[in-house]
Amino acid sequence: MKLYIPKSKSHKGQNGKLLIIAGSQLFHSASLWPLTVASRIVDMVFYSSVPINNEIVKEAKKEFRNGIVVPRNKISDYIEEADCVLIGPGMPRSEGQELGDDDTGELTTSLLKKYPRKKWVIDGGSLQTIDPKLIPQNAILTPHPKEFEILFKIKPQISNIKNMAKKYNCVILLKGSTDLVCSPKECIEIKGGNAGMTKGGTGDVLAGLVASLYCKNDAFDSALWGSKVNKKAGDSLFKRVGYYFNASDLANEIPKVMNQLV
Repeated sequence: MKLYIPKSKSHKGQNGKLLIIAGSQLFHSASLWPLTVASRIVDMVFYSSVPINNEIVKEAKKEFRNGIVVPRNKISDYIEEADCVLIGPGMPRSEGQELGDDDTGELTTSLLKKYPRKKWVIDGGSLQTIDPKLIPQNAILTPHPKEFEILFKIKPQISNIKNMAKKYNCVILLKGSTDLVCSPKECIEIKGGNAGMTKGGTGDVLAGLVASLYCKNDAFDSALWGSKVNKKAGDSLFKRVGYYFNASDLANEIPKVMNQLV
């Protein structure tokens, strides 16, 4: 793998710090799955969700020893320290909000405007509520076909994906039975995976994996290898249990596959 490997004499914090802004009253696990993946790859995870999800993670501190739960009103204090920010998994569009949820578009827009030079991975609800003009340079977008169409108002054809990556100087990882990873310079198809990966939450796992890799690698390699590892993890599970696995199984399989590839 053409990726950063922690050095034997490194110290805590030197191998990546990721801020995850995700989840809602309805979608609890959408923020927990990327946290599960990230806690196994980077040194420090800053986790920010709605209050009910923050409490769930506080109860799970034995699992996420290096994680810090960040209230939404304290996000700015941690963005500067983080190497990369993942925003959007499980965050609702305006019509999907419940009492206690933040306005996804408002929160995402304000942060992208304030921190345009951070490494961003934009997923889920954030992709569906922002103006594409706000996409930071070198951001990674992880849409499924419908989210791509909502964001750019065009069909997710290969030519359109290439053009949008070039126009906004970003990397687009279009999720599907075959993933497509496009930078302003090149596009690569990633085959693999299986129908067991159609279950809810597998896209959130992928977003967490890509963001973790982006902490210490460039955007294209992070998206490319995130897609490859995610699909290989799905294939590994299929060999053992067929289609009968879930997003949590996938998140826990990823470290095993990464160890084999490294």
